Amino acid sequence: MFTKLDTVERRFEDIEAALSQDGLESRELTRLSKERAMIEDIVEAWRAYKGLLKARDDAKAMLNESDAELRSMAKEELDEITVKLEAAERELTVLMLPKDPNDQKNVMLEIRAGTGGEEAALFAGDLLRMYTRYASRVGWRTELLSTTSAERGGVKEAIVMVEGDKVYSRLKFESGVHRVQRVPETEAQGRVHTSACTVAVLPEADEVEVNIRTQDLDITVCRSSGAGGQHVNTTDSAVRIVHIPTGVVVECQDERSQLKNKERALKILKARILEKAQAEQHAEISATRKSLVGSGDRSERIRTYNFPQGRMTDHRINYTVYNLPEVINGDLHEVLDKLGTFHQAELLKEQLDKSH
Repeated sequence: MFTKLDTVERRFEDIEAALSQDGLESRELTRLSKERAMIEDIVEAWRAYKGLLKARDDAKAMLNESDAELRSMAKEELDEITVKLEAAERELTVLMLPKDPNDQKNVMLEIRAGTGGEEAALFAGDLLRMYTRYASRVGWRTELLSTTSAERGGVKEAIVMVEGDKVYSRLKFESGVHRVQRVPETEAQGRVHTSACTVAVLPEADEVEVNIRTQDLDITVCRSSGAGGQHVNTTDSAVRIVHIPTGVVVECQDERSQLKNKERALKILKARILEKAQAEQHAEISATRKSLVGSGDRSERIRTYNFPQGRMTDHRINYTVYNLPEVINGDLHEVLDKLGTFHQAELLKEQLDKSH
């Protein structure tokens, strides 16, 4: 692990040097800044750990002093440093767990009413407020992109963009079916009804970059065909380009100049490859959405909000709290912390299983 940490620190220093250079392109600046943010915590913890190692060596050296008081002080300090080193090593172990590449991203939060009719729509509205209020508490920005209101209040569907620091890392475990148990206002007998809503948390898609390498192109030239005057058919001005990795083909013969036809063909090629890549990206996101949402049936639940008992239970980690009004008002810190800790514990267990 320590060798990996040295490598991460060197990469951090390289990024710092690159960011200090003038004339850095905006896209490269963004990429490097994101990479820096992903490893900054690791580097800070590693440097603090190395500082503790040096302090431990200094304290050990003081144990050889002739002065008994100095030796006693060194012994005390050494005991304190040993405890700190153990804690620092545990922190580094957690920080070095495999990272989700989407953790730094903003998210698209989709909430849909499932089983339960009007009551499900009302609960979907409650969930929308819960997440937007939580976002406000932690300093994130929300933008309601789409909403379909229900006749008697609430929403049938809402899509919100949430932007801020490490949004996906905090909200990614919210995907799934959320079940509510409460007495609807229209219920004359006072019976508790069960309804469900689905939540999908999708990382914001990066702008797809198109990098066309010369070696990936098969370029042929030939004489133009069709009408266009005597000059068109007498020179090899038509250009046909095949992008080998994607199979995209472009032909251009509108210009008399081969160079101009090639320039135009490359522009068209880039646009078509971009379109193809974005379509594939959108298809992947749609597949992710289906896997996250499920059918919206009551039985496929990750969490239950029981209003008569004032409790919220997350079934994945068997965690229950009895402060439901605060939770619905956006106080999600505790449950999100518990989910993150559980996930880290699972990753640690997986790493230990691999090492044995």
